[in-house]
Amino acid sequence: MEQIIPIKGKVSFPVTLDPGVWIFDDRRIDLDDFFSSPDQPERDEEEEYIKSTSKFWEKEIREGAVFPPTIKSEKKYEKEKVLTSTFGIPLSPFLKNAETLDDASEISFQKKNGTFSFPLTKAESLIMQFSLKGKPLRDDGPVHILFKNGSNRQNPVTHVTAIHIQ
Repeated sequence: MEQIIPIKGKVSFPVTLDPGVWIFDDRRIDLDDFFSSPDQPERDEEEEYIKSTSKFWEKEIREGAVFPPTIKSEKKYEKEKVLTSTFGIPLSPFLKNAETLDDASEISFQKKNGTFSFPLTKAESLIMQFSLKGKPLRDDGPVHILFKNGSNRQNPVTHVTAIHIQ
């Protein structure tokens, strides 16, 4: 249970997060690529999901469900990437699902030794890192909190056990 992170406090729906399954989530971000580009464009996850789904269905209609040889090599590359890359996921979709109350103004990350607070208005700029070089963050995780601008990449918020909206 130490890998589970609850979002609680001033929310309509308390949410429980399991970082162990995010490796399969389409919203995941390859942090090495994300932080290596000088201008990280603002991503619209819903639009990206719609584009990838429509691309898939268009290919299914055009080619049928038979997998050409390139699909096999693409799958192999994806498996390799999952085993060697560092991944994160934006915090904002989870806060959206929890529906923060109107009078909420602060987000606190409860750690094993204290808390780290941040204005709720800035929560859009937070990423939860859940893996490092293909491995889960077991020693100082289950997640690290990073800023999208990369300013705390070398010194992230670690040992997060819960997220509390105040």
